[in-house]
Order: sequence, then structure tokens, then C-alpha cells
Amino acid sequence: MHIVMAGASGLIGTSMSAAFRSAGHTVATLVRRPPAHAAEIRWDPAAGVLDPGALAGADAVVNLSGAGIGDKPWTRKRVEELFSSRLGPTRTLVHAMAQLDVPPATFISQSGSNYYGDAGSTVLREDAPAGSGTLSQICVEWEQAARMAPAGVRVVTPRTGVVFSRSGGALGKLLPLLRLGLGGPFGNGRQFWPWVTLPDVSAAFLFLLESPVSGPVNLNAPDQADINTIVAALARALHRPAVLRVPAPVLRTVMRGLGEELLLSSQRMEPAVLSSAGFQWQHGCLEDAVRWVAGKDGSA
Repeated sequence: MHIVMAGASGLIGTSMSAAFRSAGHTVATLVRRPPAHAAEIRWDPAAGVLDPGALAGADAVVNLSGAGIGDKPWTRKRVEELFSSRLGPTRTLVHAMAQLDVPPATFISQSGSNYYGDAGSTVLREDAPAGSGTLSQICVEWEQAARMAPAGVRVVTPRTGVVFSRSGGALGKLLPLLRLGLGGPFGNGRQFWPWVTLPDVSAAFLFLLESPVSGPVNLNAPDQADINTIVAALARALHRPAVLRVPAPVLRTVMRGLGEELLLSSQRMEPAVLSSAGFQWQHGCLEDAVRWVAGKDGSA
């Protein structure tokens, strides 16, 4: 299978492109700079510029484009960038596909668990309604843009949860603190995080490339857990205490908007579509996941 990827240089994209190639697929990546080799194709998604020929002959397009949600404070300009860095590339890819007589058969375009907003302890399957808030609106518009792909293209929008990795990602700032015995839950810790490990994200995308699934897909592990449980499990795996709770008012003050929606909102997601389609998680259990994060499971 020949796959064209957008957003391949990030944490998830790097892991995913390696997984695709290991599975025997060829991968071309879209870049904003001059191409360094034949497997790179230049585009300008901010200006809506992509030669449709770049997608000719591709079996699938995978779209991971988007500025980091928690990388910078949520100023008005940054929020606009969070929208534009997702909608611009998605619309550019859809427009390029529409110029082809035979567009790629599959378009997998990233979305996020924040589609559901703050849903408390309600179990969320893929047919649950969208929530409210900035992140929810981003996901709604992101998915709408993807669904504008030409007729006949199978569109999949994975609503990816909190990605666990051994460095960077959602745990990038928490893990060093936990290793020092200085970490702890956010707020009351009863909010659910729909977690998933980085290898399982790549494996799920690979599964979705090769399966007939379409539409929204909750991409998280089946083992549901709140932040208290997650942080306690990580601390046990690291043999460290985790008692320094960060109060919600502090997060709301220090991380205005970002703290509320990213750290204090709750999504108790059930990966119903992946489960029914037969996907097998490498780290479906929280204890297995934190052992992998801590490097205690013997894997590389």
C-alpha cells in the first residue's frame, strides 16, 4: 500500500510512519520545507497549495496535521492557530483529492477525544454527541472538513485519547516530576482520561488502513481510568510517591482555558468500533501500559 502522510514529523507521526514501513507499506511525507529526499513532497497548507499529483496513485492519505494543544498559552492568536493548523491542511488534502479522477481509497484524518467536551462519568461511544468548549469545536470542524472528501473515499476520523509515551507527549512534563517523587493528580483527580500508548496508536491506524471501518473511531484503550488511578499506577511503576495534588483553581489560573479543557475535563470513552472490528491492543490494561512507559516490560 502506498500512503501519503501529513504531520509525519511529530511524536505520533514518527512512530506511525515507522510502523507503516515495518508492515511493508511505502510512505511519502508532506513537508513545508524543500524536500530532502524522494519520499518527501513539498506543500503549503496555510495557502491551500498541494499538487494533486502528489496524491495520484496513493492508496491512502493519513492526516495528523495540527499545532500542539498544550505547547503554548491559549492566547487568542494561539487558539486561531489551533483551528487553522488543522482545518487548513485537511481542506487542502480534500481539495487535492477532488482534482483526481481516481482519488485515494482511504482518508484517515486525526481528531481528538476532546470532541466530547467535559462529559463527567458518562460512557462515551462513537455515537455520543459533541460537547462544548474550544477543543470540542476544533474537533467538530476538523471532522466536518475531512468528511468533505470526494464520494467513494472511505473517511475515518480517529478520536485519539491521551497518548502515553516514554518521552514527550501528554506525559512529557509529568513523568520527570513523578520520577522525582514530585508529581500528583490534577484537580480532584476523578476526571477520566481516555489513555492509549503510542505503539497502540500506530497499530490502530495500521488496522484502520486495512479494515473497512469508516466514520468516527474512539482511539483509546478499553481499560477506563480516572487521573487518580492513572497517576497512582505510574507512580507504582516508577517506585515513587505521587501525593502532590495540583488544585483545580491553580490550574485554571496558571493555565487559563487550557487547564480547564485539557487537564480537568473528563471523557470516559469506550472504543466500541475498534473492539467490535477485532483490534487487539498491545497495552489494553493500565498496568501493562505504565510498565511499558516506565521501561519495566522488557520491550525496546
